[in-house]
Amino acid sequence: MKIKKIESFSNNFVGFVKVTVEDGSFGWGQVSTYHSDITTKILHRQVAPWFINQDFRELDDLLDIVTEREHKFPGSYLRRAMAGVDTAIWDLKGKLKEKSVAELLGGSPGKIRAYASSMKRDIAPIEEAQRLKLLRDTMGFDAFKVRAGAEVGRNQDEWLGRTEEIIPTMRKELGPDVDLLIDANSCYSPERAIEVGHILEEHNFCHFEEPCPYWELEQTKKVTDALALDVTGGEQDCDLPTWRRMIDMRAVNIVQPDILYLGGINRTLRVVEMANNANIPITPHCANLSLVTLFTMHLLRAINGGGKYLEFSIEGADYYPWQENLFLNDPFSIENGMVEVPDSPGWGIEINPYWLEGSDYEKSEI
Repeated sequence: MKIKKIESFSNNFVGFVKVTVEDGSFGWGQVSTYHSDITTKILHRQVAPWFINQDFRELDDLLDIVTEREHKFPGSYLRRAMAGVDTAIWDLKGKLKEKSVAELLGGSPGKIRAYASSMKRDIAPIEEAQRLKLLRDTMGFDAFKVRAGAEVGRNQDEWLGRTEEIIPTMRKELGPDVDLLIDANSCYSPERAIEVGHILEEHNFCHFEEPCPYWELEQTKKVTDALALDVTGGEQDCDLPTWRRMIDMRAVNIVQPDILYLGGINRTLRVVEMANNANIPITPHCANLSLVTLFTMHLLRAINGGGKYLEFSIEGADYYPWQENLFLNDPFSIENGMVEVPDSPGWGIEINPYWLEGSDYEKSEI
C-alpha cells in the first residue's frame, strides 16, 4: 500500500507528522524536538520525496534510500526529519493490525520502571534534593538523575564547587536505597571526568553520562576504562557507522540512543542489535514529555537488553512550556515509580486538535 500524503504540524519546539496511505489509513509520528520548524522543512524537501508513492511496508529500505540519495547531508537534521515518517508508519501499522507498537516489536503493553530525570543546573544542590525527595514520597520514584558540570563546559562548573557539593548531597538527602545517576553533558576532559568519577563511586552513584565531549570517543573510553561505575553515552549520535565504532571499542558501558535523533524506530533497532551482539545494555535517551518518551516506552517493553529504567523528565511548564496541551490523553502518569505503556493500537495517543490548529502546516502528496 503506497503513501499518498505526508503532513507536518510544527512550531519551533515540536513537530508532529501524519502519514496517509491509499485507502485513507493514517498514523501519527513526530520529528525531533528543538528547531522542529527547521526539521519539518527538511522533511518536505529531502525526506518526503523519497517516500511519497512508495509502499510504506518497505520502511527499512526507504530509510536507506533517503540516506543514499541525500548522501551529501549525513547529519542530525536529516535523521530528525526521517524519524517523523518512521514513527508515523509504526503508528499506522499498529492501527491496521489493531496492536500496540510494543506488540508489533515483539513485546507487550505494561509497566516500566522510570527514573526521575532533572534537567536543571541553575539550582542549589539542597533545593534539588528537596524537590526529588518530594517526587520520591509522592510518586514513588526510586531512581534519580541530576546534572554535573556545565553543558559542554570545558571543565567549568555551573558555579564553583557545585559538582563536589551535589554528589554527596544527593546521597545524604535521598538515602542509601535509591539509584543515583548524573549527566555531565560533555563537560569534562578525561582527567577531570575521572576525578569526578571517583567522587561518584565514593557516594555509590551507578551511572555517569556523557562525561567528555560526546564526539571524542577515545576520551570517553579513557574514563570508562578507569572507573568501576557505568559510563554511558550515545544520545547525540545519529550515524550508524559511529555507533558501530562506539560499540566495537566499548567506549561506554551502557548505550543511550535517542529514537528521534537517530532517525526513528527502525534505525534504533539496528543499534539495539549491535548492542545486543556486544552484550551492552540499552537505556535510551528521552529528555522531554513529547512523543519521544512514549516511543521509548514501547521500545523498552519489547527489546532484549533494555536497561533498568526509562528516562522520565520531571520538568513541567516552568522549564518546558511547549509541552503543555500536546495530547488529549495523558500517557505519562507515574504511580509507584512506574509508567504504563497503553494497549491501544499504534502509539495509543491522541494529539490535541487545538494544538494542531495553531501550528504551522505543510504537506507533501502525490
